[in-house]
Amino acid sequence: MVNEVRDVQPGEAQQLIDQGWRLIDVRTDAEWAQGRIAGAHHVPMDQVVEEIGAHTEHPLLVVCASGGRSYRVAQYLAAQGFEAANLDGGLHAWEDAGLPVER
Repeated sequence: MVNEVRDVQPGEAQQLIDQGWRLIDVRTDAEWAQGRIAGAHHVPMDQVVEEIGAHTEHPLLVVCASGGRSYRVAQYLAAQGFEAANLDGGLHAWEDAGLPVER
């Protein structure tokens, strides 16, 4: 069974972050180095299974570059019992919405 997860738009994502959701960035180290959303926790996609236990105390909002990888990770997290959502359009949508990126 495929777990459906909620896609959130950048403005709603900012509201969730403000409400205490933990932002998990699953991009590669190279992508992370080029810029990130302030306060994001970097957990590359290939390390999610080993690392995600450290983030269990908050609902999780997952981001990648364009939303594909993060959607799959959010599905996995939901299957593991986490409250998880995906940033629709990823970091590109975040930037397109005029929201800040740390470089």
